[in-house]
Amino acid sequence: MILYHGSPKTVEAPQYGFGSKENDYGVGFYCTQSNDLAKEWACPTVQSGFSNKYELNMEGLRVLYLNSDGYHILNWIAILLQNRIFSKRSPVAQQANNYILQEFLPDISGYDVIVGYRADDSYFSYAKDFLNNTISVNQLSRAMKLGELGEQVVIKSEKAFEQIHFLGYEIADGSIYNSRRMAREDRARKAYLGNHGTDFSVVSNEIYVLDIIREGMKNDDPRLR
Repeated sequence: MILYHGSPKTVEAPQYGFGSKENDYGVGFYCTQSNDLAKEWACPTVQSGFSNKYELNMEGLRVLYLNSDGYHILNWIAILLQNRIFSKRSPVAQQANNYILQEFLPDISGYDVIVGYRADDSYFSYAKDFLNNTISVNQLSRAMKLGELGEQVVIKSEKAFEQIHFLGYEIADGSIYNSRRMAREDRARKAYLGNHGTDFSVVSNEIYVLDIIREGMKNDDPRLR
């Protein structure tokens, strides 16, 4: 598998065990299969960065695909709640946080690689709206596909780090890729707010987080898929 890592610097030898515990999936090396997306991630400002290119030997690696049929959006939310810092000021958000962690958190400890959504500012706001009972499960699932914000591939285990090899890098021109990054996120936000025919108004027959809690829904409930 060919992967790219956007960064302000070149990273020739990714190190196991380094990084913030408060990233989406905890400590790990965060990559994408898209060179252009890596270049955007490398340019949070107009300063130029680097798209580092790698080859990951997948032989013998256990991979968790969070967007596959075996999982649903609440599994992703649960992992995010475990790792990222959320402001849970409302009683609903606090109750939702506890219930989702209790019922929907998958065990990711045995996996070498995780593939799933990336919680940038836009995605993070969708997750918070769901916790506050503002949008439904279905609306959250639709929101995650807006703006082509992309998936990420996270190298987690020591074994996986031993099987990733640096191939080189390309310079990401900040004057180009920062504006592309901003435009991509802007498209997602506009779609989320209802532009281009996307309706995120409250719908009576949709399932919201309070419905999940009140009905005691479990991870295998078919209504959540």
